[in-house]
Amino acid sequence: MESHPLSNKSLPNPPTRRVRVSEEPIDGGALVREVSHPSSGATALFLGTVRDHSEGRQGVTHLDYEAYEGEVEHKIGELIDEASGKWPLNAVVIEHRVGRIELGEASVAIAVSSAHRGDAFAAAQYLIDELKVRAPIWKKEHWSDGQEWSSGS
Repeated sequence: MESHPLSNKSLPNPPTRRVRVSEEPIDGGALVREVSHPSSGATALFLGTVRDHSEGRQGVTHLDYEAYEGEVEHKIGELIDEASGKWPLNAVVIEHRVGRIELGEASVAIAVSSAHRGDAFAAAQYLIDELKVRAPIWKKEHWSDGQEWSSGS
């Protein structure tokens, strides 16, 4: 999706932003409220949650995430900078959990606000896709009969 042709001059530049990588649970509603902005006509929230299967294997019991503490928040901040250069965004908040995460719990959340829905959707998708590839975060899947590190967050 292409960005809206309107100028970004009336919007925060760079947008309001926050990154957090921690063991604390993610509150999607709080993130939506945090990115709320008077100029926003759209807010997109992406929640990545732990499911009971992965790549053809059933019975996932939980996940463990690890992150490179000295680099992960900086790298995610760079992704926000890139998204802000592509779309006129008002605010971006990204949170990623580390440690043990149970089935149904959110492991990652991205909240984006913008004047237009297309920009908010496109930026949120870009951010999750790039985060999974470029952020130094590793996932270990656990089953009742074993465990395995997998690529991507």
